[in-house]
Amino acid sequence: MSTRPFTVADLMTRKVVAVLPGADFKEIVTTMERWKVSAVPVVEGEGRVVGIVSEGDLLLKEEFQDHRLGLIEQMRRLDATAKAGARRARDLMSSPAVTVAPEASLSQAARLMAAHRVKRLPVVDASGTIQGIVSRSDLLKVFLRPDEDLAAEVRADVVEPLFPLSHRQVEIRVDAGVVTLSGAVHDGGLIPLAARLTRAVEGVVDVECRLAVGPGPDGPPLRGGNGPS
Repeated sequence: MSTRPFTVADLMTRKVVAVLPGADFKEIVTTMERWKVSAVPVVEGEGRVVGIVSEGDLLLKEEFQDHRLGLIEQMRRLDATAKAGARRARDLMSSPAVTVAPEASLSQAARLMAAHRVKRLPVVDASGTIQGIVSRSDLLKVFLRPDEDLAAEVRADVVEPLFPLSHRQVEIRVDAGVVTLSGAVHDGGLIPLAARLTRAVEGVVDVECRLAVGPGPDGPPLRGGNGPS
C-alpha cells in the first residue's frame, strides 16, 4: 500500500479548550460559550485527562432546580442528582473519560463513540496527556476528499497491487464519493476483494464493481461480469 491509512491524529482538533478540576460551574459555562464547544476535558498536572464535562452534565442543575424526586427516583438517578448539586468540575465531570489514542483508526474512534454514546473523544498519548479532541464532525471530514484523490488512491492501493498484469485495463470513475470499477482483469477470484478494499478507502461512499474476467479489449468476449457490488 502506498498511502498511509487515516488516523485520529490526522483529523483531530489540536487546539483544545480544557478546564481544571477546581473550575466552578459558571467558569465552565463561560468557557463553553466563549469557545463554542459543547464539552470540555478536565485536566490536571501537565495535561492528564481525568474526566469530561458536557452540556448534558451542566443542564442537570436546571432539570432538578424545581423538581423534587421521590425516594425511588433518587436511588435510580444518584449520579444525576449528585451532579445537579455540584459546583466544581471535579464533581460535574464524567470520569474516567472515554479517550482514544492518536494512532487509532477512524473506525475505532467511531465505534468508541457509538458504544459509549458520546459525541467527542479526548485524544491522549500513552501517559494520558491530552493531544487533541476528535468529534463526530471531524470523522465526517474524510467524505470531503476530492473525487480525483479517491480515484488515485484506489488505483495505487487497490487496483495496481491486485492486478499487476491487467491494471491498465481497469477504469476507475468516482462521482460524489461513489467509485465505479469497470474493465477486464485476468484473475476473477480477486474481484470481490477489489470491491471490499475499495470500500475501505477513507472517504468512499459506495462502490459499484463492474469488473469482468478476460484477456483484454483485443481478445475474445469477456466472461463472468460481477455486476454492482
